[in-house]
Amino acid sequence: MKAENFLTQGVTKAIEEFYPGADVPIEFQATRKDFQGDITLVVFAMLKVIKGRPEAIGDQIGAYLVSHLPEVVGYNVVKGFLNLILSDAFYLSAFEQIINEKQFGFSERSVGALLVEYSSPNTNKPLHLGHIRNNLLGYSVSEILKAAGYKVYKTQIINDRGIHICKSMWAWQQFGQGQTPGSIGLKGDKLVGNYYVKFDQVYKAQQKELMDQGLSQEQAEAEAPAIKAAQQMLRQWEQGDSEIVELWKTMNHWVYDGFEQTYTRLGVDFDKNYFESDTYLLGKKDIEHGLAKGVFFQKEDGSVWCDLTNEGLDHKLVLRSDGTSVYMTQDIGTAIQRMSDYPDAGGMIYTVGNEQDYHFKVLFLILARLGYSWAQHLFHLSYGMVDLPSGKMKSREGTVVDADDLIDQMQQTAQEITESLGKIEGLTAEEKSKLFKTIGLGALKYYILKVDPKKRILFNPEESVDFQGNTGPFIQYAYARIQSILRKAQKEHSSALTIKKWEQLSLMDKEKSLVKTLMQYPDKIQEAAGAYSPALIANYTYDLVKEFNGFYQNLTILGAEDAATLSFRVALADKVGQVIKSSCGLLGIEVPDQM
Repeated sequence: MKAENFLTQGVTKAIEEFYPGADVPIEFQATRKDFQGDITLVVFAMLKVIKGRPEAIGDQIGAYLVSHLPEVVGYNVVKGFLNLILSDAFYLSAFEQIINEKQFGFSERSVGALLVEYSSPNTNKPLHLGHIRNNLLGYSVSEILKAAGYKVYKTQIINDRGIHICKSMWAWQQFGQGQTPGSIGLKGDKLVGNYYVKFDQVYKAQQKELMDQGLSQEQAEAEAPAIKAAQQMLRQWEQGDSEIVELWKTMNHWVYDGFEQTYTRLGVDFDKNYFESDTYLLGKKDIEHGLAKGVFFQKEDGSVWCDLTNEGLDHKLVLRSDGTSVYMTQDIGTAIQRMSDYPDAGGMIYTVGNEQDYHFKVLFLILARLGYSWAQHLFHLSYGMVDLPSGKMKSREGTVVDADDLIDQMQQTAQEITESLGKIEGLTAEEKSKLFKTIGLGALKYYILKVDPKKRILFNPEESVDFQGNTGPFIQYAYARIQSILRKAQKEHSSALTIKKWEQLSLMDKEKSLVKTLMQYPDKIQEAAGAYSPALIANYTYDLVKEFNGFYQNLTILGAEDAATLSFRVALADKVGQVIKSSCGLLGIEVPDQM
């Protein structure tokens, strides 16, 4: 039951009575905390159509609503704002509807299908902190879109070809001595990443040697034996050299296995993987069709371009003069292929860092010019980088914060802080281990997802595991507290819990405020889906927990004065717990039954 629905009808009738024929805009907003009321009608918006003092108009409409709508029991006017006070019966009825909904907040209406791309790593190094933000965003946006009524296909494109892969391959050939992940007990992505770092070390040493012999830095970079060897290896791969292709397959599979272990730890998944080695030639035919349609033009050297100057951009190369593809060519072809693979999808969200903003602006414009209607429904979920207090990460130099190492660190930090607070008496060693994982991952995910995707993050592991403030453990602890209350209620007051005669209850402000916050959940899911922003869900959950804590600290639940009040408050706590679990699920966060 949304208050705006019946209030809009009531206000419309009031306008018809007092201002016949006036087409008045009706706008509601949440009542400010320093005013008395539950919902506010913005009278100022009406002054464009009807004349008069806003206070007088507000008073007139307020009095009408009190006399005609049983749900409105009072009002006050502050300047151009009509603050309406709704009845306890309205909130009790709304709560009844909430607890009777099977999946409260989730849309039962199908609104179409979307593709969501995220992760999309290179196979020359392990996943790092930046990939963690990417994966958490992509996964959470997918879950939020599902809750909002979309069918979602989660995809990634694995960048498994190119010079960066050959660098790791060459270094392994030179220095690996036949090492495999199994032979040295190391995850495959870490093993391959070590040789990527080794290549860079050798390459830099060779550059220095050449520069000492009198070459410029640019010449040294081009003439160093290591880079020439990697470039030759890339040419051999493209020509299908069986030995090089076999090594490429072997090392890539080491990496895929490593990635999968990290994805499992993070709790993310995919419906389909695309591989750049399969897609890098896609797009050439689409460029030919675009040339024929006049979307592209060809220069004298044979290269093909798209003129985007009328869009405030520049000329964009889509095919080199020798007929080879560029990244844009591949992305055009891959987008078309994906939409062909999933014909029911109406659009796609690309989860990629903000350094690619320009690339996606160009890609979407070109696809639209090629005549694909779904191009109007492509979105670049652009996000800022993640920094640590120690500074930026550089993968070539081996200073990247490895994703697995960070997860381990988060679990260790969770263990240290939890043990120092003395919150785990009575748990077995296995239960403690599981709890530390749940708290550590929850802290990591929440800290990253509570921030608007566009903003850069300075990630502080210790701060994220704080049990106070806007953190994952703070929210998890509230859920665990609620489960403790429910267990005690079932044990000590089971007969009272069957009493559902709530219609005569007089609600306390804290109870009403908590119901009001619960009622916002469906709209918050839709808002987060529309903005592709898990931060809206994270911060809603924090607000809900704060409201619950205020309710818990000011009102007794199990010591309520009568059975009906006890039953209502237990049911209210139970539903808050369910919504915390549900909203945390949209963020990929687990909640423990006890802490």
